[in-house]
Amino acid sequence: MDNWLLSALLAMIIYGFWGFFPKIAVSYISPQSALVYEVAGAILVGLITLFLIKFNLQHHPRGILFAVLTGIAGMTGTLFFFAAAQKGKISIVVGLTALYPLITVMLAVIFLREPITLKQVIGLILACGAILLLST
Repeated sequence: MDNWLLSALLAMIIYGFWGFFPKIAVSYISPQSALVYEVAGAILVGLITLFLIKFNLQHHPRGILFAVLTGIAGMTGTLFFFAAAQKGKISIVVGLTALYPLITVMLAVIFLREPITLKQVIGLILACGAILLLST
């Protein structure tokens, strides 16, 4: 098994739990409170990575900027995800929000000039159809 494939499968499994736990959390606390506690969990993972794995923290202004923007986007999206999880069915909320790659692909094509095939365009169109089906 390729190194990337194992990592991708582990990420998929962990993200599955990430999508499931908020529904339980927001049944006890507000989405805003859940976000604060999630950030605490993220800091814990960051500290474990920093101290136990003992890697050299790299510094580059653009890398730092985009990493911070990633955190801002992720946590803002998570706040809205928690709000949706509190009010909606988690099976629908996760399915709908899991279509975020549509945005990523469009950004990659526009700004990174990554090529896209006809088959991928068809997949994106089908994903848009999934949004309609999940949200109605």
